[in-house]
Amino acid sequence: MSFPPCPQCASELAYNDGIQWVCPECGHEWLEGEQAQSEEGRVVKDSNGTVLQDGDSVTLIKDLKIKGSSQVIKQGTKVKNIRIVEGDHDIACKIEGSNMMLKSEFLKKI
Repeated sequence: MSFPPCPQCASELAYNDGIQWVCPECGHEWLEGEQAQSEEGRVVKDSNGTVLQDGDSVTLIKDLKIKGSSQVIKQGTKVKNIRIVEGDHDIACKIEGSNMMLKSEFLKKI
């Protein structure tokens, strides 16, 4: 029987421990479904659970204060041509000519 490699360090020594998989080399633990999701790539969803992709257009669902400034991006602002990126702020875009990083939980796909 072949066991899946560890998604973190790619070790072939991973073993099944009840409901989860464990890697003895790096100590990483994961569920069977998590491995499949990581192989497919990262899935970013908006506030309604709709999957977002590069190039989509979205609308802000609440006012957002710009960090380090007194400016606010108003609810209902439309943002075109978003890019999915890694990190806590998973959307890169331009709003009024300025580069911004937003969290997908504050967006709704148009």
